[in-house]
Amino acid sequence: MSIRVVVIGNGIVGASAAYHLSLRGAAVTVIDRPRAGRATDAGAGIICPWVDHEEDDAWYRLALEGARYYATLAGILAEDGEPDTGYAPVGALLVDEDPGGLAPVEALLRRRHPSAPDMGDISVVDRPADLFPPLAPGLTALRVDGAARVDGRALRDALERASVGRGARVRGGEAALTSSGAPLLDGTVLDADAVVVAAGAWTGEVCRPIGLAVPVGPRRGQIVHTELPGADAEGWPIVLPRRGPYLLGFPGSRVVLGATVEDAGFDPRTTVGGVAEVLSGGVRIAPGLAGATVVETRSGLRPVTADGRPLLGPVGGHGGNGGPGNVVVATGLGAYGLTAGPYAGMIAARLALGERPPLDVSPYSAHPDERRACGILTPKAG
Repeated sequence: MSIRVVVIGNGIVGASAAYHLSLRGAAVTVIDRPRAGRATDAGAGIICPWVDHEEDDAWYRLALEGARYYATLAGILAEDGEPDTGYAPVGALLVDEDPGGLAPVEALLRRRHPSAPDMGDISVVDRPADLFPPLAPGLTALRVDGAARVDGRALRDALERASVGRGARVRGGEAALTSSGAPLLDGTVLDADAVVVAAGAWTGEVCRPIGLAVPVGPRRGQIVHTELPGADAEGWPIVLPRRGPYLLGFPGSRVVLGATVEDAGFDPRTTVGGVAEVLSGGVRIAPGLAGATVVETRSGLRPVTADGRPLLGPVGGHGGNGGPGNVVVATGLGAYGLTAGPYAGMIAARLALGERPPLDVSPYSAHPDERRACGILTPKAG
């Protein structure tokens, strides 16, 4: 008989977990309650892990392996009849108005390059507007060839379709856990051998009945989608300023600007102030976008932890807390949800099946004692 696994949450992490479980022959049920503010629905899709997490090796390792996993996952999905994931290696431009402003990040990249050659070549770009035409003249830039972008909605939908094609069921409704760790759907207990909780910023609410205080909450990010008449933005590199909004080109003439970083609780609204911040900062770095058409605004609640590091691993029998041994938590990826989410979902699937994951998950434990033992002693901004 197949192992029965319930996945709570159908964002990028939950969809990936369900797909990897279905690949291994598990009987998968996904409980999905679409919520306003789900991070995957709003994420811009930047995959460039080498420029951040300088002070947290475990976070960097997860983001790095997440970026590396994309090519593998895209190949598996293509073989499964789902080639449209929105994934494209387009490179990135790190830009600054100060000619010396990029020196620290260039030094970081060159230190990391020997162990991460997949970042590709690092080169100085004298005229970044030749590669991303709306940019202001006079900017200084570094190009990182290995960076990529992904359409988070397209990838999530591809994962879901492939899972359903392999027998997974997606059911709508309110998900919760009993005190013993059994999954509930609208108050009815479902039969399951294991549960993966990938409910983003709402994971703490789901896990409360099992006595585990999951230290995760929402951080709002607002982004703006525009169309630039006459542009073909599909091959444009990602633009990552040292200060101000990032910019991404997508097929057709779409250019995405974002994002705010706001502690606004579970408020998923798009606000005048947030949109103004994104647009004014974007036009300052790329004045050629002043004539673009605003076609859509999005707002997502990124799941972040008090100390900034993700939560990924089983929650039973750790840290002296007891509790169920069949519940795996996967959340807290913050702004790196689309970078590390598919890889984190794969790890969660393996843990739910009792398999050894390809990455040591002890630094991401949900239990405070274990997180402290792995070097997390004081809260950091996520």
